[in-house]
Amino acid sequence: MLATLVIGLREGLEATLVVGIIAAFLRRNRVPLAPMWIGVGVAVLMSIGVGLGLQAVEQALPQAEQEGMETVIGVVAVVFVTGMIVWMRTHARTMAKDLEASATAAVGRGTAWALAGMAFLAVLKEGFETSVFLLATFQASSDTGLAALGAVVGIAVAVAVGYGLYTGGVRLDLGRFFTATGVFLVLVAGGLVLTLLRHAHEAGWVVIGQQRTLDLGWLAPNGSVRGALVTGVLGIPADPRVIEVLGWVLYVVPVLALSLWPRTWKPSAARVPAVRVLVASGLAVAALALALAVPAGHLTLPATAAVTGDASSITARVSGASGVLRVRGSGRQAGPGGSIALPASAHRRAARAGVATDRWQVTTTGAGAGTDRPASLTLDDLVALFGRVPVGIAPSTAPGPYRASWTVRDTVTVETVDSGLLDATRSERAVLTLTGGGLPAARTTTLDRDVWTVPSARVDRTTAALAADRQHAAELRLWTLWLPIALGIAAAAQLLLALRDRRRLGAPATTRPDPTPTRGPPAVDHARSADHAVR
Repeated sequence: MLATLVIGLREGLEATLVVGIIAAFLRRNRVPLAPMWIGVGVAVLMSIGVGLGLQAVEQALPQAEQEGMETVIGVVAVVFVTGMIVWMRTHARTMAKDLEASATAAVGRGTAWALAGMAFLAVLKEGFETSVFLLATFQASSDTGLAALGAVVGIAVAVAVGYGLYTGGVRLDLGRFFTATGVFLVLVAGGLVLTLLRHAHEAGWVVIGQQRTLDLGWLAPNGSVRGALVTGVLGIPADPRVIEVLGWVLYVVPVLALSLWPRTWKPSAARVPAVRVLVASGLAVAALALALAVPAGHLTLPATAAVTGDASSITARVSGASGVLRVRGSGRQAGPGGSIALPASAHRRAARAGVATDRWQVTTTGAGAGTDRPASLTLDDLVALFGRVPVGIAPSTAPGPYRASWTVRDTVTVETVDSGLLDATRSERAVLTLTGGGLPAARTTTLDRDVWTVPSARVDRTTAALAADRQHAAELRLWTLWLPIALGIAAAAQLLLALRDRRRLGAPATTRPDPTPTRGPPAVDHARSADHAVR
């Protein structure tokens, strides 16, 4: 409730100040106020419509899309509140004079509807910002009803204070007011940064930097006043993730420094470009240091692995989508010299436990498939092969020996990761057809076996290590890629601003007309009084 109350008070007071300055000017120059109030009313209705429309669209979306829309709304809200804080920091002292200059130009054109347009746009801007900011704050709040009540109370107080400033019955140091509320809103917006990053993760947009940092349960226990302040008002969760803490620091520290930086420390206009270049250089150096100094870390698998069965070890030599598998210590090897070709036609991409692999499956089928299969088998040979007498053979009526016809299907499966061998298996399916030996008809049976294979324990252990390595590498990309990119963008922005400032310094100065109106007694100059209060 406190966060929405301050938002409503701050935004509402900005809008009522604009309206009050314009109303004072119109009153002093005896211009009708009705067009201005029409513009204000239309702007208020449109702002309410924007907030309700966004809420209705969000509720109609599926869960993942809702999280994505809440992320977008949070980003827009943070941009709005940051722009508002920076603008008020820069223009609060001259706001009344600037508005009077625009109002004088509108009156000079002889129409009160131009002033109504000014009031409409001013209130629409503040109202739209308020709607988006409040909607994002409602989404992060645990009690929407109290949050809405706080917003209503804040806006009502803002209207009352604005009217008091207009009539002269209220004296308020607006400079200190906007500074104090600006600091509070920076912290609230920092909480929105945490919230939108969590929504982005739940929407599947941000998958890095999700490691837990610290447990803030002791600082913000559920049901306590501290919990309501830390979690409900400032939006800080009890279990912040790495990327959330990083986002909070990168937002709050510079914006808070900008809000509280003493005006006496502000560099002169001639030195601003040099300061911006210095800041850009520091950001660029930090980005380069992170990109180069943070170790990336990468687990590399060997190309050779020990196997069990009819071979001792295998070695994979792959390049792109093709390669060769060399088998050592095998009594039954496929291919000349113990080499098995891994053609591109047998290649496909696969995944195992979240690890991307290159997979080949090579199958050969034939009569014996190049192996030395016996053409005749006795009953004892069958028992040795199958561990029992095959079904359909009666030793008493068909004692053998039998003529054997073999068809063997030989399958080699290989998986590699970045040219390193992860898994490999050679399996056989032999189809045996028996005739003669007293059999009334041919009998067919199958025999499956693994010729050799990489031990499953080694494969599981290596896969788990690869998955952990890939996760660690993804986490490090936050520091080696994304954060340097963000710092590089900030450095480029500072350089562009420095170029803009230099061009402005080199441009010829222009004389600005005095916007002070000639009519109206100073005693009722409420706009000047508001400007003096801001000073």
